[in-house]
Amino acid sequence: MSLLLTGVTVGDRPGRAVRVEDGRIAWLGDAADAAPADRVVAGEGSLLTPAFVDAHVHATATGLALTGLDLHSSLSLQAAVAAVAAHAGGAGQDIVLGTGWDETGWPEARGLTRHDLDGVVGDRPAYLARVDVHSATVSTALLDRVPGIAGLPGFSADGRLRLDAHHAARRAAYGAVDAGQRRTAQRAALAAAAALGIGSLHEMAGPEVSGAEDLAGVLEVAAGQPGPLVLGYWGELSERGGLDLVGELGLAGAGGDLFCDGAFGSHTAALSAPYTDRPDTAGSLRFETASLVEHVRACTLAGVQAGFHCIGDAAVEQVLTAVGAVVDELGRAPVRACRHRLEHVEMAGPSAVTRMADWAMVASVQPAFDAAWGGTDGMYAERLGPDRAPACNPFADLSDGGVALALGSDAPVTPMDPWGGVHAAVDHRTPGSGLRPFDAFDAATHGGWHAVRREHRDGPLAVGAPATLALWATDRTLSGVLAERVRPECRLLLVDGDPIGALS
Repeated sequence: MSLLLTGVTVGDRPGRAVRVEDGRIAWLGDAADAAPADRVVAGEGSLLTPAFVDAHVHATATGLALTGLDLHSSLSLQAAVAAVAAHAGGAGQDIVLGTGWDETGWPEARGLTRHDLDGVVGDRPAYLARVDVHSATVSTALLDRVPGIAGLPGFSADGRLRLDAHHAARRAAYGAVDAGQRRTAQRAALAAAAALGIGSLHEMAGPEVSGAEDLAGVLEVAAGQPGPLVLGYWGELSERGGLDLVGELGLAGAGGDLFCDGAFGSHTAALSAPYTDRPDTAGSLRFETASLVEHVRACTLAGVQAGFHCIGDAAVEQVLTAVGAVVDELGRAPVRACRHRLEHVEMAGPSAVTRMADWAMVASVQPAFDAAWGGTDGMYAERLGPDRAPACNPFADLSDGGVALALGSDAPVTPMDPWGGVHAAVDHRTPGSGLRPFDAFDAATHGGWHAVRREHRDGPLAVGAPATLALWATDRTLSGVLAERVRPECRLLLVDGDPIGALS
């Protein structure tokens, strides 16, 4: 069956048409020259672009935030506690789950404790992830469900957990979510992505994030309904069996949220010098370098893409040291062929940029992080001080240095908002660190396909490319949308030629 999108603006050219056959772009040209098709969709001057790719998502957690307790908008400790109380009063599930609280701007100048939660949830288990999802506050009832948690690194008697204690509590919390609630959350996340013009999601799973059963469930739900294509990653070292699931589930890579460190907000990102606001800590590395070398070696020999969560400069340096060791052992060509990924890579100096480009690595970055926490008075400045903070998220340096970029949200850490991500990448809060508008748009679309080694050689709008496209309700050209920082509504999403949306 053929489909013709006619009367659309492609890039900055109005009056165009695109013919789709067998899930691919078969023809693109002036609407007046279009041949008949089995089905015609009148674009009425709307903007047609490649669909977005969100290169870093946690679908189930995102769906649980969409359908449950989202604390991103809580402006005070008091407001957050009130939101928890209201949600707990109406929730039917055994466990209270929430995400998104951020104490850095709260007038009380402190975060939630288990005593705050116990007062409103009583004897129910509760897990409330901080906005960076690398720490959480839990209720006493949830602590009681995790034997030995008090002896784990990162435990605090006030219920604010980090490091291994947080990972243990997170596993217990999400393990309490039943299959029906999980599927509902996954469908909600995929529906929200489709409505935003996102044609593909990179699901970042791992034993400390969601679990193999959850990952398999996300892939099954996505494959069983029209909507965004989900490409999965599993973040577990090869020495612990991390490569096994890649083949079993047909995943895009062995990495993603393979946590080499934590996050700035929780003081767990690994730095080469201590935090400005916590001089007693510089965060910590989670693995021995030898283990990372083994992982990169095993992935490279298998032709599998490896990936690592690394935020602080010490973590970035450790990963690049490991990749460099494998380059010395196996040569540049097999390493470059794998396009190993760094997730977040928020502190990357000139040496890191040079090595990433030389080894054809991908920087999977989240512009909304800078929008939320950058600037002279943001969380980065509070944690790192005025000298280090402006160098965070060096998008321009990475791009100009030849490093391939893919943009993502890390939802639910920040919401899925692809146009907002593009605009945030351009309007970086450190002057000179932002991307050029078309480079940002390319990183949010074509960059995501490059990151999974599935890009079309002639670009996403070339004849023969998969027809994963978005039609936007605006009469502006792409230049106009980018220049005016517009967030147009998605009228129609095509995923491999299958239409989804109001016009489908």
